[in-house]
Amino acid sequence: MANPVAQALSVAGLAAHLGRGVGRVTTDAIVGSRAGLPRTVGDLDAPTLSKVMGRTVRSVRVLSSDAGTSSRARLVLTGDGVPESVFVKLGAQTAATRLMGELGRLGHTEVRFYSQLAPELAGVPEAYGTAFDTWTGRYLLILEDLPESCVFPDTLHPLSIDQASLIVELLATVHGTFWERVRQNGRGPLAWLYTPSGDVTSLLTGSLMKTSVKRLAERTTIPVENGRFIADNYRAVAALIDTPPHTVMHGDAHPGNVYFRDGEPGLLDWQAVRRGHPSRELAYTLITSLTPEDRQSAQRDLLDDYRRALAATGGPDLAPENLWLRYRQGALYAYVAPLITAGMGGMQVEDIAMEGLRRGVAALDDLETVAALKSTLSAS
Repeated sequence: MANPVAQALSVAGLAAHLGRGVGRVTTDAIVGSRAGLPRTVGDLDAPTLSKVMGRTVRSVRVLSSDAGTSSRARLVLTGDGVPESVFVKLGAQTAATRLMGELGRLGHTEVRFYSQLAPELAGVPEAYGTAFDTWTGRYLLILEDLPESCVFPDTLHPLSIDQASLIVELLATVHGTFWERVRQNGRGPLAWLYTPSGDVTSLLTGSLMKTSVKRLAERTTIPVENGRFIADNYRAVAALIDTPPHTVMHGDAHPGNVYFRDGEPGLLDWQAVRRGHPSRELAYTLITSLTPEDRQSAQRDLLDDYRRALAATGGPDLAPENLWLRYRQGALYAYVAPLITAGMGGMQVEDIAMEGLRRGVAALDDLETVAALKSTLSAS
């Protein structure tokens, strides 16, 4: 039975978080352009970019732009010591999407990542400047414009097993770099990182899952009901897979956030950086990135690749059978995220979202994830 005091504190925390997000969006609407950071791609100008980059920008031309959970654009620049082109991210255009970003702390998280963590990592786009305004929640990221020669996969263009091996080794580098620096008491320089289950918005996840199951059951033959136990017990199972030890996780390393430059792997979109056990990230990445057949044939070997790379980059030598169990349990996230994405709509192209969901549901079955969760919960 849920602890009523803990439940009340969680609800209060969610209300405070919602209030802060609404306050920032409202403040932004009132102060307009006077806050100093641009609201739209069209507001980007040479003085603003010069200030954030710390270099003199003389001219700015928008090469292309699009919008999602953030506004994004490629810019052509001229100036002193500036790159010929950059990729920028700033707050979403609509108030509703801005509020969604506030709930996930997307902008602030990515600014913090590029300011504090990215300088220690390879396989990450170079950052030329970052800015965040605490009153309005506006932000600006000025990043390397990756060349068109890079390979950008997605769910419909899955990774090969060799590419997946490169990605898990890159994740091992990220995890190993920060393994000893994420304190289990939640203090220290990385105290701003939180677990997915520790996020106050996780109170909403079970309801979103149930709504998504209902919607999807009416329009797909994918057996989405197979994860009903997870939806009914989300807070408990999410806390289980977030059991320490913890390190820094990318948090959203699906194939759409992966790239290869001259054969070397990289990771994009660091707006969902979290702390947690690496099994959660490994399960999510391998399940969404590989066909079920390739994953089933290679996942044990890929986990061994990860273990070796983690130990070589400063992390511990994880026990293989414990990692395998936690990987099977961590597969719940590769079901939850695609389920809500496909069920609620608007966050991904339909075909990409549905293929991710197919893979997530398939993994629940062949990894016997629900049984692995029930077994550990009943023993605790």
